[in-house]
Amino acid sequence: MSLAQPNTDTNAPALDVERVRGDFPALHQQVHGKPLVYLDNAATSQKPQAVLDTIDDYYRRYNANVHRGLHQLAELATQAYEQARIKVARFLNAPDARQVVFTRGCTEAINLVAAAWGKANLKAGDVVLVSEMEHHSNIVPWQLVAEATGATVKPIPFDDRGVLLLDAYEKLLSEGAKMVAVTAVSNSLGTINPIGRIVDLAHNAGAVVMADAAQAVPHMAVDVTAWDADFVAFSGHKVFGPTGIGALYGKAELLDAMPPYHGGGEMIEQVKFTGTTFAQPPAKFEAGTPNIAGAIALGAAIDYVQAIGFDAITAHEKQLLDYGTAALQSVDGLKLIGAAPDKAAVFSFTLDGIHPYDMSPVLDHEAVAIRTGHHCTQPVMDRFGIPATVRASAAFYNTTDEIDKLIAALEKVKTIFA
Repeated sequence: MSLAQPNTDTNAPALDVERVRGDFPALHQQVHGKPLVYLDNAATSQKPQAVLDTIDDYYRRYNANVHRGLHQLAELATQAYEQARIKVARFLNAPDARQVVFTRGCTEAINLVAAAWGKANLKAGDVVLVSEMEHHSNIVPWQLVAEATGATVKPIPFDDRGVLLLDAYEKLLSEGAKMVAVTAVSNSLGTINPIGRIVDLAHNAGAVVMADAAQAVPHMAVDVTAWDADFVAFSGHKVFGPTGIGALYGKAELLDAMPPYHGGGEMIEQVKFTGTTFAQPPAKFEAGTPNIAGAIALGAAIDYVQAIGFDAITAHEKQLLDYGTAALQSVDGLKLIGAAPDKAAVFSFTLDGIHPYDMSPVLDHEAVAIRTGHHCTQPVMDRFGIPATVRASAAFYNTTDEIDKLIAALEKVKTIFA
């Protein structure tokens, strides 16, 4: 299944949502005396017990540094850490686990590429294309490297539905583009971008592609080989793993040619005062003691998601998307921001006459956890001429009953501010 074609197979296996919800301790609590309705998954996801147990098990049984020790705990830690790298590679359908670099998250992964690849390859007159719907973490690093190299950052526009304008993109590619940095799924609009097509057009124009898959990996299968993207990044905490861990996939020839991002232990081959030689990827980009527990727990999160299966996940979330869209459109004065034909279960909206920031306290008092603001996508807000939106974002453990509670909370907002 490609990201451009979400699964709508009515024969997909049914998801036992109540059983799944039982695996997530954080979902079973009360906020202000009411059962929690957690609809802030685009910001971070909750963690299944299997992930929590994995973190606890590492620190209780085999807490040791990786790669450097020969005692049993160090060997166990190293085996688990490298097994997690293999899991990430298989999760992304990467050709080789050595093409997977562990980072602190998607933001650091993008910064790594911008700093290491960008400074080595960009020069005055070159163009970096970023979509107008990008998260700030896929804009600001490119602006910083553009300032250092003399390159220029230009936006790829989208239409009123939140769909990228590929004709405009093709024209921009012809204007000296060397890098295309684009999100697979918009965190504020929910738009699912046609990454395979974007990559093909970029490669035909001689440009390299950095795909931000942070919002894609929790919802649908990501295949870096099918995409043919040069770099792909994601964060663990968006895919039901811990915070402080992420991964960067890169094509082997690009990783080999890139200079290190950080300096320190582990990433060297030999250090002398006359000069230092560096290890091969991925070690070259993993200076210092990594987030060992986080990487291992990310592996556990991947195991959990794959055990459920993306056919079941995407089918269930498609139902939530359809149900939520209809329910929100029934609220008088509510305007949905983002109506792409291919989108994830992300609902950004405004209510006539009520500032989004004024809605948050009321929704929170009703135990509905959502996000209010610009969602680190200020250019998106500028595009629609609004300061902020309310964003409800679903995961496979959410239910239509929870969407009903969101609607009821919004009706209460309207009553209060009438």
